[in-house]
Amino acid sequence: MIQAMIFDLDGTLVQTERLKAISYAQAAVELRPDAVTETDVMTAFRDVVGLSRSEVAQTLVERFDLASAAAKRMAAFGVDTPWQAYIHVRLRHYEAMLADPDVLRRNQWPHAVNLLRAARLARCQVGLATMSYCGQVQRVLDVLNLHDQFDFVASRDDVEHGKPDPEIYRLVARELGVPPTECLVIEDSPSGVKAALAAGMHVIAVSTPFTDEALHNGRLLDERWIVDDPVQLPAVAQALMAAEA
Repeated sequence: MIQAMIFDLDGTLVQTERLKAISYAQAAVELRPDAVTETDVMTAFRDVVGLSRSEVAQTLVERFDLASAAAKRMAAFGVDTPWQAYIHVRLRHYEAMLADPDVLRRNQWPHAVNLLRAARLARCQVGLATMSYCGQVQRVLDVLNLHDQFDFVASRDDVEHGKPDPEIYRLVARELGVPPTECLVIEDSPSGVKAALAAGMHVIAVSTPFTDEALHNGRLLDERWIVDDPVQLPAVAQALMAAEA
């Protein structure tokens, strides 16, 4: 029986994955305006969605040959590597978007937020497991008025290993006091799905333009549990919960 529902944040409850992709793309163009386009970087972001900030940055620095340009910013940011400098350039763009409440409200996913609220009303334990850092998580939850919807929130700050390692999902289950086998995770990325499965949990993946191809081609889940039409999410969740009752 499902006793707890655990949600990812970026790409699942709010389209912050899209905003992150834009910020990485804008930062890359800022570093190499003569050689990089936003479209190319956003396309490449599909391959790293759901990974940690450092993994994303290192991959994109290598793929788009940003190291030399980023190295020139290292002293200004007080960092030791080009990928760290790239992150700082990118964060300026991302935090500017997060500072606008209307941007966040326009980019929330109503289907997932409604499922979250329904789970809460049904007295299901509800958790959040996100690879975003605490400050950004608090900002998003504040703007979307979701703080009181969670029994426990875990961010990248709370774990040593990021997704696809199962550490964060095991942490949330432990804090909720629910066995992993009785948890249902709502995710959007292959790395998040892998983390939840490795933790021994049930998973429904809601695809996005950044993750749809990888979710279907990766064969991580039965196709019944991959939702391409967000309107179908409540029905799919109900079907999975009924199957596990």
